[in-house]
Amino acid sequence: MDVTLVRHATLVVELDGTRFLVDPMLSEPGANPPVENTPRQRRNPLVGLPDVDLEHDAVLVTHRHTDHWDAWADAVDDDTPVFCNPAEADAFREDGLTDVRPVADAEAFDGVTVHRTPARHGHGETAEAMAPVCGFVLEGAETLYLAGDTVWYDPVPETIDAHDPDAVVVNAGAAQFVDGDPITMDAEDVRRVVGHADCPVVAVHMEAINHCLLERDDLREAVDEVSIPADGETVTL
Repeated sequence: MDVTLVRHATLVVELDGTRFLVDPMLSEPGANPPVENTPRQRRNPLVGLPDVDLEHDAVLVTHRHTDHWDAWADAVDDDTPVFCNPAEADAFREDGLTDVRPVADAEAFDGVTVHRTPARHGHGETAEAMAPVCGFVLEGAETLYLAGDTVWYDPVPETIDAHDPDAVVVNAGAAQFVDGDPITMDAEDVRRVVGHADCPVVAVHMEAINHCLLERDDLREAVDEVSIPADGETVTL
């Protein structure tokens, strides 16, 4: 399987000949205001889109925050199958999408099983405010765990144990508000995933949105044995 990092959490995953576009944030640099109440106030996205083939058969959306679902109409047709959290299905239909497929537990698509997995986007009251959010496991000839916007907590290793993935993609960046703990994985969380998973770990979700403070070089220095692709880079797993 191939995982191409477009930018931030936007991926193109090719598994068993089926292409999934994940969390399409496709706006131009500076099109959106900064995430508020964060240490670094710069307009988003911070960087442009690389020249990447966005052709896809279906879309996966872990949650509807602007940095995961923005300017989607530039690439996604209204009748494209969109797999999402059931709690957000109506909002996608209100966007004009006609083939919304909420994943209560698992859904089949073109020979691939899409499992919805739990995620916690921060800690305490912050996590409650950031909900709903989820991850996905794609199960075909090989299995890929897309953790989504989550910190390390018990369901992450439990998902790894239950699905025994061939690779894991984590959203790093240590996204941060002025107060409180990170709301996505920091270096220590990524280290825990690497230590628990008996497979390659790919870290994305860095250097594109103003509240993501952990940069690629810092993560490379802190964690061995993690793949950190550049925007536009394809990792074959």
